[in-house]
Amino acid sequence: MTVRISRGQFDPRHAAQVAAVLADGEAALREAIVGLSGLRAFHAAIDLEAGSVVNVSVWDTLEDARQMDTLPEMRAQRGPVEAAGVTFETVLNYETLWSM
Repeated sequence: MTVRISRGQFDPRHAAQVAAVLADGEAALREAIVGLSGLRAFHAAIDLEAGSVVNVSVWDTLEDARQMDTLPEMRAQRGPVEAAGVTFETVLNYETLWSM
């Protein structure tokens, strides 16, 4: 399995705006992500105090995880999220060593 982590930072003073943009994006993303092969789990989360957002997903294979790199719906959401003040780090894909 592969764990994919996408992390972004924002000014905590804009937390409400960022949370609203991310919540609005769920409607556009949910169906597209669920339709990808190999998806085991997907979580979008926010730390309002620290000014951090993260998408954590679990996939059967690294190739499955990399489907997110070119998913049109995900790419379309990046603009509004960045406009709300989020800057993203490089997305990382981790090969699972063990799990519970």
